[in-house]
Amino acid sequence: MNATTLLERLAAYLPVVLQGAVTTLSVAVAAIALGFAWGAVLLGLSLRRGGRGVLPAAVRTYLSFFRGTPLLVQLLMLFYLPSAYGLDLPPLLVAIVALGLNSAAFQCEILRAGLVAVPAGQIEAAASFGMPPARIFRHVQLPQLARAVWPAVVSEGVDVVKSSAIVSVISVADLARGGRQIVAANFRPLEVYISVGLCYLLMTGAVLWLGHWLRGRMERP
Repeated sequence: MNATTLLERLAAYLPVVLQGAVTTLSVAVAAIALGFAWGAVLLGLSLRRGGRGVLPAAVRTYLSFFRGTPLLVQLLMLFYLPSAYGLDLPPLLVAIVALGLNSAAFQCEILRAGLVAVPAGQIEAAASFGMPPARIFRHVQLPQLARAVWPAVVSEGVDVVKSSAIVSVISVADLARGGRQIVAANFRPLEVYISVGLCYLLMTGAVLWLGHWLRGRMERP
């Protein structure tokens, strides 16, 4: 096998690989956004009444489940449980929701750590000047929270992109499934999975670069 033949084969894989990569990125971006939004809601619920009561307890149970069980099990439960009651959900929707619910459990704790990082003295000082809680959060807590949690949020985004490979088990045509389809057709697993791995590396590298660029924008005066 020479280099020209290898390049020709890799070029033949390109349409399937690109289509799978687009699906993978779409699922990951939607899941990260869902996870961040739901994670913020969970954090708010967990702080009600000083962390005591039914809602905070329910949030703790949620976090324990999604952080303590394998993502694959969560995905399969969400895929098969509705069908047991006659409701068939689209696999793509199940993939986004499962990844988003799982990511929310981690992003909730990331946001909680960011809130703790804001010195209580600054909040008390802002309140002493008569600032309402909404303005205190917007002008005092939020900027510091964003800078404190941003590296962890970017790292979680990378994890979601990598973890999205498991959605192929419910027939989502992502990058991992595309690789398996190519292998089933040509029986050349090594070169195919090296190509797929490089695609994942490019995607996670792009997430890291974007996160670094956005952090630079946030830190500008």
